[in-house]
Amino acid sequence: MSEPIEQWVELYRRAWESNDPDDIRALFTEEASYRTEPFAEPWDGHLEIVEGWLDAQDDPGAATFEWRVAGRDQHTYFVEGVTDYRDGPIYSNLWVVKLAPDGRAEEFTEWWMEQEPAQG
Repeated sequence: MSEPIEQWVELYRRAWESNDPDDIRALFTEEASYRTEPFAEPWDGHLEIVEGWLDAQDDPGAATFEWRVAGRDQHTYFVEGVTDYRDGPIYSNLWVVKLAPDGRAEEFTEWWMEQEPAQG
């Protein structure tokens, strides 16, 4: 049986590619909190999350994303990923995702750092 986070990340990638407000809303509880950086003011609730997402959206196909579950504490998952933008740069990611019983996120915080270019 797959972990709830696996389905959530799959739906996140769908929303990332579609930028469809319904796909974005489907990821989060109505009162969810989304932080684009650990100490940033959160986007709270569906309206702010959708607006913030669309203001910062990527074009479909702009990036690939590889990930793995780095850990779990009850309903909170720690996801380690690499976002590789077709036209650069590459980011290392850590997501902290607290899922509600229905599989939607109650809290989401992303930590991201640009990787140094490979030395040739």
